[in-house]
Parts: sequence; structure tokens; C-alpha cells
Amino acid sequence: MYNSSDDETSPRDKQQKNSKGNGDFCIKNIKQADFGRREIEIAEQEMPALMALRKRAQGEKPLAGAKVVGCTHITAQTAVLMETLSALGAQCRWAACNIYSTQNEVAAALAEGGFSVFAWKGESEDDFWWCIDRCVNVEGWQPNMILDDGGDLTHWIYKKYPNMFKKIKGIVEESVTGVHRLYQLSKAGKLCVPAMNVNDSVTKQKFDNLYCCRESILDGLKRTTDVMFGGKQVVVCGYGEVGKGCCAALKAMGSIVYVTEIDPICALQACMDGFRLVKLNEVIRQVDIVITCTGNKNVVVREYLDRMKNGCIVCNMGHSNTEIDVASLRTPELTWERVRSQVDHVIWPDGKRIVLLAEGRLLNLSCSTVPTFVLSITATTQALALIELYNAPEGRYKQDVYLLPKKMDEYVASLHLPTFDAHLTELTDEQAKYLGLNKNGPFKPNYYRYENLVWIVFEVVKEIIFECLMPA
Repeated sequence: MYNSSDDETSPRDKQQKNSKGNGDFCIKNIKQADFGRREIEIAEQEMPALMALRKRAQGEKPLAGAKVVGCTHITAQTAVLMETLSALGAQCRWAACNIYSTQNEVAAALAEGGFSVFAWKGESEDDFWWCIDRCVNVEGWQPNMILDDGGDLTHWIYKKYPNMFKKIKGIVEESVTGVHRLYQLSKAGKLCVPAMNVNDSVTKQKFDNLYCCRESILDGLKRTTDVMFGGKQVVVCGYGEVGKGCCAALKAMGSIVYVTEIDPICALQACMDGFRLVKLNEVIRQVDIVITCTGNKNVVVREYLDRMKNGCIVCNMGHSNTEIDVASLRTPELTWERVRSQVDHVIWPDGKRIVLLAEGRLLNLSCSTVPTFVLSITATTQALALIELYNAPEGRYKQDVYLLPKKMDEYVASLHLPTFDAHLTELTDEQAKYLGLNKNGPFKPNYYRYENLVWIVFEVVKEIIFECLMPA
């Protein structure tokens, strides 16, 4: 059966218009719009907070006059965010932050709905930057807000159109890579506008990074390789929230999990959670799967790739595609063999091969899907950060990087509680006075660390029950 998404014609060579005659977009195939609309409608059911935000704030139009240029994964969940921003008064132009994660049918639905979207699955590097430029460089339209995932859009504007920052009110960044770039700019005194660090907000770290990756790592590996996890030796590079989620999922499936880490605090957490802390060179010859999730560069270099066992699966769960040194594998003596979509065998002269997933790019969004409900939490946080920066009075935020106010983190969480028919306990006046709190929050100081104690208790109780049930 012919699938139009397999059409090899570059979207840049096509002239497409939606049903209203608008052609200010560049996607794979506008004819997929109806299918994409159904995908978006499914996502809406699992994104209660954004839908509630639309309903509560639509009359006020808190983003009226906002011109948001975005560079994120273009999925059904992102589409719900974009349509929410539009309902709140914003105009949006969008590109993809990853060349493999775009859902073509969703991009088509957005284009049919009047959004200026420039993205398709399988872009080249040149296409990637061309799409970003088409979002930014348009006559008669200049952005005044940036929503970025990875920092590429912000970097492009700094490099090509620095004068645009005279009218830009703020940047909202969601990834560790992009936040790192912003802090570098701030430290060098080159950050021209306030920026909101969504990645380190409680709702992003403790829900998206942890719970999302705990589920999607297994989905991505299973869809691409059909691997059996029980008994497999896996090394996870990095024990931040993403690494914690990956390790917990793999351990629960019976894998033997090793962890590499540079931070002694995260390293101690890994040890206390029952994982063996190692250096990568100590286990690289024996492991069956290598997973990077550090946000760093050159974590897995050619030396390690050369020493891997035959059939080793190599993949990345961090945002950046620099963690695995894929460029070092594109040499004449190595043969690349495409097995299926996003799965390559890289074959050495002696016949050894490794299985490389998504060419070292983000596994879950390139090769599978991610839980919509968790993305609802992050998307709502992004929307509120945009509203906050856009409406902030002059002087509230300087040219620096800020965390989302604690009150907003709590608001995002509260919007998701009705899904579980959850009922919050309210403080009495006496209790609030005793704790020195406002009855309506915020309930924790900024330095408070939200640890996953419930998950730890659950694991302990599970082990106790298992031991009790075992015959003497």
C-alpha cells in the first residue's frame, strides 16, 4: 500500500496550500491533515491542564499581541500546546528541534488550521536550519517571544538576526542543553533578554524527565529492536532524572544495570538505589545496551564503540545528538546498513556490528512515542512561563535566567489532579499560621527538594512482600 509519507520529494520543492489557500508552511503532505487532526483530538483527552487553561484564560487573552516563534518536537502534544497559545491570543510560527521526531500528519493538521509550520520527519541538517530560518525571517512579522527546546532557535537568531532581540520580551527553554547555552550567554554578559528555565522547574524535572523516560525507554527499545530485557547487561550514562527513569524501568524488567556518573551526589543516589557505579571503560566490552542521558558531548567516543561486543545496542535519551560520536563512525572502513526505520547496523571489517538507534538522536521521540499526560505537565509549564514573561512589568526580570515561580509549579500540578479524582487537604488557619504559610501556597521554599520517596517506599514494600511469599 502506498504511503504518501514515504514520498522522496523534498517538501522544499513542493508548492502546497491548505483548503483556505494559505501556503505559508512547509510540510510533508497537507493531505494528511484529517489523520493528524484525529491524533490531536486523542492527545487533548490526556492533556487536561492545557484544556483547562484554554477555558479559564480564553476570555482574558493573556497572550494577545504575542508573536511566538517556537522550535520544539512537533507532535500531537505540541499541537495542543500551539492551539492553546493561539486560543490565548498568540500568533505562532514553528519549526522542529529534532529532524526525526516530527509527526507529519500532525504538521499537516496544524498547517490546515492556519499555523505556519516548517517541519517534516527525516529533514537533512540543511533542511533543519532552513526551516528555522523560514520561521524567523518573514516579511511583516517579527517574534516577541521565543519557545525553544535545545537552544538552536535562540542560537540562530543571535547569529543571523541579533537586532530582533530589541523587540523580544523573553525566552522560554525546556531542555538541559538549551538551558546550559543560556547560562553560558548570561555568564558572558551576552544574554539580551530574560529567559525562563523550564527544564529545572519541579514539574518538568520530577514528572517529564523521570516518569516520561521511565515508560518511553522501554517502548523505544522494544519498537526498534524487539529486544528482551530480562538478563541483559545495560549501562546508563548519567543518573539525573532521565537516567533515574531509565534505570528504574530496566531494573524492573530484570536487566542488570550499571551507571556512570560525574556528580558524587547523583552517584551516591545510584548506589543507594542498588545500581553498580562504574566507569564506562570498565564494562564497555560486556554490556548489551548502552544508553546516554547526560546532555554532554562525546560520552561514547570511537574508542568505546570499537570495543563493544557484537550486537550491542547504542542509543541516546538526552536531548543533544552529541553524546554519541556518530561522526567517527562515518569512515570508509565501516559499513552502514539500514535495517528498518531509525535502526542502523554499523559493521566493522571483522564482521562485528553494533545496532545504532536514531543515528544517536533522542530515542523516545525519534523511534516511538511518549506518554501524553506527562507532556501535558511540561506543556502547561511552558504556556504559563510564556504568559509570565510576556505580561511581566518592566523591571521584574532582568537579562538573566530564571526558574518558574514556585506558585506556578504548584498551579500546574493542581490542574492535573482532577484527572485522578484527587482531593487536596486544606490547611486550617491555625495550621497555616503554625507553618508560616499562606493557605493557598506556595507550600515549599525554593530550596526544597522533591524526592521520589513514595517510589522508594513502594519498592521496599514490594521486596518485603516478595520475601514473605517465598517458601521457607
